[in-house]
Amino acid sequence: MTTLSFPRKTLLAAGIVTLASFSALPAFAAKDVIVAVYSNFTTLDPYDSNDTLSQAVSKSFYQGLFGFDKDAKLVNVLADSYTVSDDGLQYTIKLRQGVKFHDGTDFNANAVKAVFDRVTNPENHLKRYNMFNRITKTEVLEPYTVKFTLQAPFSAFINSLAHPSAVMISPAALQKYGKDIGFHPVGTGPFQFSEWNATDYMKVQKFDNYWKKGLPKVDSITWRPVVENNTRAAMMQTGEAHFAYTIPYEQAKLLEKNDKLEMVSAPSIIQRYLSFNVLQKPFDDLKVRQAINYAINKEALAKVAFAGYATPANGVVPQGVEYAVNYGPWPYDPAKAKELLKEAGYPDGFSTTLWANGNNTTAQKVIQFVQQQLGQVGIKVQIEAMEAGQRVAKVESVQKPEQAGVRMYYAGWSSSTMESDWALTPLLATSSWPPKMFNTAYYSNPKVDKALGDALKTTVSSEKAALYKEAQDQIWADAPWAFLLTDKLLYVHSKNLTGMYITLDGSFSFDEVDLKQ
Repeated sequence: MTTLSFPRKTLLAAGIVTLASFSALPAFAAKDVIVAVYSNFTTLDPYDSNDTLSQAVSKSFYQGLFGFDKDAKLVNVLADSYTVSDDGLQYTIKLRQGVKFHDGTDFNANAVKAVFDRVTNPENHLKRYNMFNRITKTEVLEPYTVKFTLQAPFSAFINSLAHPSAVMISPAALQKYGKDIGFHPVGTGPFQFSEWNATDYMKVQKFDNYWKKGLPKVDSITWRPVVENNTRAAMMQTGEAHFAYTIPYEQAKLLEKNDKLEMVSAPSIIQRYLSFNVLQKPFDDLKVRQAINYAINKEALAKVAFAGYATPANGVVPQGVEYAVNYGPWPYDPAKAKELLKEAGYPDGFSTTLWANGNNTTAQKVIQFVQQQLGQVGIKVQIEAMEAGQRVAKVESVQKPEQAGVRMYYAGWSSSTMESDWALTPLLATSSWPPKMFNTAYYSNPKVDKALGDALKTTVSSEKAALYKEAQDQIWADAPWAFLLTDKLLYVHSKNLTGMYITLDGSFSFDEVDLKQ
């Protein structure tokens, strides 16, 4: 299919993108849902993607063995059932039968093996390798029975298989496209990939042979990356989009007044934090890290950058994730911050840099606010909001810690496995320093590493809770981050759109999406 190019947008003096250019859009199917999202997509290969949005969008054409429902409860998707060996090393999974990939290939145990053999092969250099490298072998026992053997007990394994990245890709497509599968996704989901113009839109269309009979109810979804907050809001006001996420918080009240729109605010497990590179001065000093935590008014930050649609972080892991510990917000005390800086040998402060994961309007507001707050205690901060490509090159792909240019780094994270392991290990374990994972603090504490490792060896809930508390207690005391905020989900949709919502981790659910004419 020929790729379409949309005309470039023009900014008005007020900062609102003109919508006149959208009049050149071609006619879409009768039930084409237009979704405005906050960023471009990095890749359509979930095994080679680190960002929530790209994985969330990929769920329109990909599915995994397991997933989570609206209440974050683990559910079977392409798996029918599973059993675990007594030693916790082998997981045998019975698969759903009668499912077809979009290219007509049968979904079966061979397909599962092909997917996991690919991601667990280190020579493929996939970003999700470290999430699944505990798998030592994937075996086909019967056409619809597969067995995973792990190198050590890993009690969060099924939760990991429910992560948005753990999807089933057509083995025929993998063989045909190889490393280019990210441009030619073929899954089992309700929609099949149609076309992608990297800067303007990505479109999926109804899969007529979807295994859930009667679904999907719409003909297509067109995903439009719209980085500028006000533009997403304007598209909803004029009817140019049916659904928008995220919503500019400062415009929520205005959008609520539109009787054709429904505004939704809900809890999330999206945590916002600043990591400190603890291998570099002055962030190797605990007092400096504590000072920065005291110097930032989280309540004010929530109001300034999120219009109140966020709450101060109560701990390392957000409430709603299993085994999260609630310490209460870190107090705002600039006088204490100055005292600690003086004790650390920085009575006049110091100069440093703050990078942001993302360049959307809200991220820019956050880092500008932090810059202002730290300036009040003598810390001079140069800020930079990064595009996805910059982030990957300058932060995530650094091969050696001594080569890392990152000092302070603003980021967000959601534990899409709904368990504390994925909220902690990728961000704070010694084994998760870039480029393996996302420990941009280069934090390392043997007590934390041991507690995280031991928690995965037991299936006894009380034991896991104690071990995860031990890890969180130590991290909270060591303060490798400034613990900022937990988001409230805020999105808007037209009232004639039903069955689509944002999940706790900031992903999408749209199996039941429908558009009334």
